[in-house]
Amino acid sequence: MPARRRTDPSAGRAAVAAWLEGDHARATTTTAVRFTLEELAAVAPGNAVEVRVPPAGAVQAVEGPRHTRGTPPNVVETDVETWLALATGRAAWTDVLAAGRVHASGERADLSSWLPLQATRDRG
Repeated sequence: MPARRRTDPSAGRAAVAAWLEGDHARATTTTAVRFTLEELAAVAPGNAVEVRVPPAGAVQAVEGPRHTRGTPPNVVETDVETWLALATGRAAWTDVLAAGRVHASGERADLSSWLPLQATRDRG
């Protein structure tokens, strides 16, 4: 079953493009984060990893055992700017992990196979 979309893809791509051009207004970044989280769920469907980007959104992705109650065993959490940098290719997974800008726990929490997201890759 494909991920359910709440963000119109054209609005999401426009928000990512605006963020890449320097628009870091809350409405822009929130739309960009939600869109990119939905993109991640589309390219890495599943429920094994919870990806959290507070306060903008969260998604479950990556194939594996489904989490249903309590604290998930596989969690990735980061801030809005770091998430968008990862999603667009402006930052590398290993670099932000080493710098402590992303917290990843669990054996399936390595998102480097899916980042940057093809639909949002920084072209400039």
